[in-house]
Amino acid sequence: MKLFNGSNVVVQNPKILTPNRLLDFGEGFYTTSSYEQAYRWASRVKSRQKTGQQIINIYEFDRSGAEKNLKILDFDFPDSQWLNFVTVCRSGRNINLTYDIATGPVANDNVYATIQLYETGLLSEAETITRIKVEKVFNQVLFHTEQSLDYLSFIKYENIVDAVNG
Repeated sequence: MKLFNGSNVVVQNPKILTPNRLLDFGEGFYTTSSYEQAYRWASRVKSRQKTGQQIINIYEFDRSGAEKNLKILDFDFPDSQWLNFVTVCRSGRNINLTYDIATGPVANDNVYATIQLYETGLLSEAETITRIKVEKVFNQVLFHTEQSLDYLSFIKYENIVDAVNG
């Protein structure tokens, strides 16, 4: 399975990183199966870091090998389990759940605004999920442990500026 990572640098050897902000699935190395999503991430990271280039790193993920040896959390769509997991991860609370890889929808800015309304009690769980389902939601694959990175192989990278300029 091909996965992409949007960055401002080439990442041939991914590492598990503790982010400087709270993210959907916690700490780790984030990828997506969507080239479009990786493109957006590359643009956002370049803008936020104010250095580097807009890079899309491309990997091959040995999903079948990972399934045999690792614990994988799969959220196929934004449901109550996904919502509660993302809410806990983004709150910074400790999760007593061990996993190596997590996959599922991305809580982008629009989705996260809805989640914030849920967290403050302005929306019920059912209302929140209904609102999220009308958003265009991309996926993410988080590699949460060092062992999980053994199933991810760097293929190549693309510099977005080079790709756009042909």
